[in-house]
Amino acid sequence: MKAIEWLGDRVRILDQTRLPQEEVYLELSRYQDIASAIRKLKIRGAPAIGVAGAYGIALGALKIKAKSREEFQEKLRAISQTIADTRPTARNLFRAIDRMLKVAEAGGDIDQIKAALVNEAIKIHTEEAEATTKLSQLGAELIEDSFAVLTHCNTGALATAGYGTALGVIKKAWEQGKKLRVLVTETRPLLQGARITAWELKRAGIPFTLITDSMAGYFMSRGEVDCVIVGADRIASNGDTANKIGTYTLAVLAKEHSIPFYVAAPTTTIDLTLASGAQIPIEQRSPEEVTRIQGVSIAPEGVNAQNPAFDITPHQYITAIITERGIIKEPYGEGIIRIGGRG
Repeated sequence: MKAIEWLGDRVRILDQTRLPQEEVYLELSRYQDIASAIRKLKIRGAPAIGVAGAYGIALGALKIKAKSREEFQEKLRAISQTIADTRPTARNLFRAIDRMLKVAEAGGDIDQIKAALVNEAIKIHTEEAEATTKLSQLGAELIEDSFAVLTHCNTGALATAGYGTALGVIKKAWEQGKKLRVLVTETRPLLQGARITAWELKRAGIPFTLITDSMAGYFMSRGEVDCVIVGADRIASNGDTANKIGTYTLAVLAKEHSIPFYVAAPTTTIDLTLASGAQIPIEQRSPEEVTRIQGVSIAPEGVNAQNPAFDITPHQYITAIITERGIIKEPYGEGIIRIGGRG
């Protein structure tokens, strides 16, 4: 099972909008198709979006016809902007774009630049996969035997193009022989928990129970949750995090019930240019994702609906941030600058 795979002149992705009913793979040979796949959530999750964006730029670069390096660079910047315009919140996407543009500016003739861009995209993919494996190993140490773990949205292999972040931590703890009980929130409005996390856990043979988003407080109040672990799409320098809408609610509930609340993400998710979560751009998606479920209307026609894809969890609600370079605790600003500022 691979979320995304480079095939030399095209990219193969698992269409996540078709899960769990169908396991359909798409082969995309144009950067416009990659951009569309990101926008339509056929590939999703911050690390996987970054990888897809890099491959999209590489695909676009291979097809550029230019008589000079200057013309090539101009066309490449236009391709990169198309990729950048897909989704605004995930920091990994913009890190990947910056890396690709720096490689293109480094020198060489056009053919050399094209080859270098392909190599850089593959390198970005490899590094993200390695980072998620490392952070999962570190994070698993926080999960005790017989823990009941609640997770939100989807943060496994399909979201990361690697091992996983929050779900990777859960998988690694399970592989260590720890007997876990996993609570999976459905994650409205697009049901990434019900459709994708449940699918991944079932394939892995890890026992889980699916709940609606609004049931989380009930299970916490009954002492049936030992910790909450989620991913992140962007982490500000003070430790505030952006993650799938509903994460903030879970963090507040966890704090009220004295339950550890962990965030797992690679350092490519950290954005040291932002002082706090208030500066993180929040993607606003179509209201139809709220008023319809898989195309079926669930609300009266013409009703007003809003659909922010993410919310901000202030750092004071977070027990620890798990990265491949170490586990960060308060004071977050100091730890994030130390770990996120490397390399």
